[in-house]
Amino acid sequence: MLPTTVKAGGSVHSWDLSTGVDGPGTRFVVFLAGCPLNCLYCHNPDTMRMRSGTRTTADEVLAEAAKYTGFIHATGSGGATLSGGEPLLQPAFTGELLHRFKHELGLHTALDTSGFLGARASDALLADTDLVLLDIKSWDRALYRRLTGRPLEPTLDFARRLAGLDKNVHLRFVLVPGLTDPPENVAGVAAFAASLGNVSRVDVLPFHKLGQSKWAALGREFTLADTPTPTPEQVQAARDIFAAHGLRAV
Repeated sequence: MLPTTVKAGGSVHSWDLSTGVDGPGTRFVVFLAGCPLNCLYCHNPDTMRMRSGTRTTADEVLAEAAKYTGFIHATGSGGATLSGGEPLLQPAFTGELLHRFKHELGLHTALDTSGFLGARASDALLADTDLVLLDIKSWDRALYRRLTGRPLEPTLDFARRLAGLDKNVHLRFVLVPGLTDPPENVAGVAAFAASLGNVSRVDVLPFHKLGQSKWAALGREFTLADTPTPTPEQVQAARDIFAAHGLRAV
């Protein structure tokens, strides 16, 4: 039984159908508005403020998702993913959506999160989550704060909690040349992930500038405008470090 029903709904930025990006298979992805982090390389800065979203009820979201449920089931894989922004900024609404995606629509559920607000995720919310897409942006604490404006420890605490629950995790690591790419930084994340025992995949995500125009539209400076995207060789080097720790890196 769902412990909390959210009649007022939540702030939703948008939704979309994606394949192979926001979890396995074809997925209905809900982007919630609002995020406590201020990542320098955020490619969705338009989702950072909760007021950028539209007040939406869970019934409205489920009605939209139901249009694609037959197709998702027919593919043999896929499901629904809550992304953002940061879904755990709206934990009750997120919990209701995960519960209803899973139990009313029969969809595999994924939570895309930085983990910074992991303490807000109730046990019931996590029980309705089949997969966590967890971002660990740096092992170096000072760099993590520079990248996000926040400390790393809450994310690590959440990762340990997920390990204790044996919750399946896909770890995400954005490779930014000159920032997150030092081998010792990558190795720190890799060693921690390997110690958990529940990380089934690592996505090494090359830094890109696709969100630069959004920063400009918001009247904000994109401070990494002069940062190059990583070469294929740099990406592979990072993957090799994760693989050396026994992790499947893609």
